[in-house]
Amino acid sequence: MPATIRLALTCLLAMAFASPGLAAPRVVATIKPIHSIAANVMAGIAEPQLLLDAAVSEHTAQLTPSQVEAMQNADLVVVVGDNLEAFLHKALENPDIAQKKLFQASELPGIRILPTRGGGLWEPHHHEGEDEAAHEEDHDHDGKDAHIWMDPENAKVIAHALAETLSGLDGENAARYRANADKFALSLDVLSKGIDDAVRPVRDRRYIVFHDAYQYFEARFGMSPAGSITINPEATPGARRIKEIHDGIVEANAVCVFAEPQFESKYVATVIEGTKAKPSVLDGLGAREPKGPQAYIGMMHKFVTALTTCLKG
Repeated sequence: MPATIRLALTCLLAMAFASPGLAAPRVVATIKPIHSIAANVMAGIAEPQLLLDAAVSEHTAQLTPSQVEAMQNADLVVVVGDNLEAFLHKALENPDIAQKKLFQASELPGIRILPTRGGGLWEPHHHEGEDEAAHEEDHDHDGKDAHIWMDPENAKVIAHALAETLSGLDGENAARYRANADKFALSLDVLSKGIDDAVRPVRDRRYIVFHDAYQYFEARFGMSPAGSITINPEATPGARRIKEIHDGIVEANAVCVFAEPQFESKYVATVIEGTKAKPSVLDGLGAREPKGPQAYIGMMHKFVTALTTCLKG
């Protein structure tokens, strides 16, 4: 084969393999559940970058220089919303990040938004001292519960909207983004059916969580939570709050008190002392899940297993 023909074929092959990579947007997603949704939508096209490891809370994270650089280099930054990822307030002061295209899941049409809870053990004003009161108020998210990904129906909305956003940035792969979102939505229907079956025997069992991060799951699947140890995971619960939760466990006949991998669990041992409640752990961020397309469903399966295993007693 003449050298000129070999060179032409080499160039054509290089173009064929390079063009998808050049066309695909560089996407950064903040937390593992949202990253997993993006990874499903982008499957077979490109891999989004995960900004925060699940061992770090989105409430308390401080960005490293490499994470700031990742956001600067991205074509699209996928976030829940700056009312959840507090670090975004500072990051968006950087002009190189502020000008990036920001996909805010909590602002999407069709997303079910629930108000932060009040009443009984959920009242945010049960505290000691002004500092704790200020922290509780800061965590109010303007009256909106920001943990939207815990409802699979919200995850479907996010996936479809992200497919449309990516299609606008990368028209060549638009059909694949939309097909991927449809496929992921079907898998979420199967997931929801399995969750509904799993929680049915324990729906009426009362329990306490470390912080109020699972309202969307509880509303979707009809659970019966009794309260949370703290409204704000960044604030240390005061003695009055601890006693209130301890008494609430007894009054509500709560079966379990759940800690989280990202936060100090010593308060769980304190509030269950002298009660019949058992300690366990719930993870709504997928701390033990490998990042990628399977992380969201894997996280939800483990969440449900931990929840129902403890509640069944």
